Amino acid sequence: MRGQCWSTSHGATRRLSALILRGEKSQGRSPAPPVSTAKQVPYAMSDYDDVFNPASGNTDDAAAMAADAIACVEAFSACFNARDLAGMDARLHFPHIILSGEKLMIWETPGQLPSSFFPDLIASTGWDRSVYQNKQAILVSPRKVHLLVDYSRNRSDGSIITRHRNLWIVTEENARWGIKQRSY
Repeated sequence: MRGQCWSTSHGATRRLSALILRGEKSQGRSPAPPVSTAKQVPYAMSDYDDVFNPASGNTDDAAAMAADAIACVEAFSACFNARDLAGMDARLHFPHIILSGEKLMIWETPGQLPSSFFPDLIASTGWDRSVYQNKQAILVSPRKVHLLVDYSRNRSDGSIITRHRNLWIVTEENARWGIKQRSY
């Protein structure tokens, strides 16, 4: 079974909630899969330099790295608006981390959203598309870019359902940029 993952505010449905994290049934749906806990870090604390000081790389072209990370988010956004779950997953790195408030979710593999994700989102909120107002690189380091992402979820008439300002971390792994973490 797959969990649901979307969050809206101001009285709209909050799907990314304790229902998912506790695996309870909601409105006749199957329980969400158990959420994995963080894997044990394969480093001893004596190896803290490897964790807190990752291998250096070329940061001379921070603008190019930021542009690559933003292009990845834009591709993800295009897939989201096209209601393409597989395309969205293709723009993520796994394990994929979602931090919503203080609640942590870790998706170990693609395919975590149910096929009913978009029909449910549309039925519960009237969502038609998401509009990204800003994607700003706030920290660029070798193979990792932290982006401040501002967007709204909109109805077909252009009215705004919700506004979001989130931190997304995009990493380059195996010569491919993908979204590694989203904080809501």
